[in-house]
Amino acid sequence: MLRFLLNPFRFTSFAEEDEGILRFQNCIRYRLGATNDEGWYRGQCRYSRLAPEWGEFYEIAGPDPDAMDPADWKIAGGASTALRHVLFYFRDETFECIADSWIFEPAPDNALIHRLRAG
Repeated sequence: MLRFLLNPFRFTSFAEEDEGILRFQNCIRYRLGATNDEGWYRGQCRYSRLAPEWGEFYEIAGPDPDAMDPADWKIAGGASTALRHVLFYFRDETFECIADSWIFEPAPDNALIHRLRAG
């Protein structure tokens, strides 16, 4: 599970303290990388020339010869066969995970829930 602050400057329906949760099923490995937005724009991220935009959530499809290049992967011990590789670019770091699946869950008290209730 990855819990993080949502971006109220880009998505004005969120308050500064609103959080989101990404939950991964059968995670076999994950990592937090040091690449920040400056490194992204300087081409220091191994995916910065491929992914369209910094600060987004991506899933890598197809063969990826660079997937295991970082040496700081943490082994989670799950058993997985699907092996979906996802990336999330935060302001000051990168989160990567290899798992069967993922789901976004809004924290119970943020604007997503308020919008769903009103809508």
